[in-house]
Amino acid sequence: MGLVLIVWGIIGFKVVKALSPQPEPVAAFSPTTLFAEPVGKRDTFALLSDYRDPFLGTLPAAQRKTPPRPAPKKAVPKKNIVYSGLVSQSDNVMFFVSIDGQQHIMSKNQKINDVSLLSGNEKSIRVRYNGITETIARSQ
Repeated sequence: MGLVLIVWGIIGFKVVKALSPQPEPVAAFSPTTLFAEPVGKRDTFALLSDYRDPFLGTLPAAQRKTPPRPAPKKAVPKKNIVYSGLVSQSDNVMFFVSIDGQQHIMSKNQKINDVSLLSGNEKSIRVRYNGITETIARSQ
């Protein structure tokens, strides 16, 4: 009889507890950040697939390494050079040359503004700058 009272007491206690629940305590509000914390350096790995193919029974072919492409050469800006004419005194010849808008009097093998005068005659001159050799005709 005592066992029956205990069983009915437990059942009654559960029914009363279910009908009048006590409010549960509200958890304290804590602000959360919207951004994830920065992750340190990621661990990376690589798979080596140099084992025998289980279906074909063959080993993989050796990978060919392609040679690196040569870097494209930078475009060298072309200088604006104009040949106007020449003046000769005995065996000394002077050439009138405009380099980027500035007029200069040059003789053979003279260098002004990184432009070297290699040779010249009444019709044209040959100049060298930035590794480029150029023949410039006399302007009229």
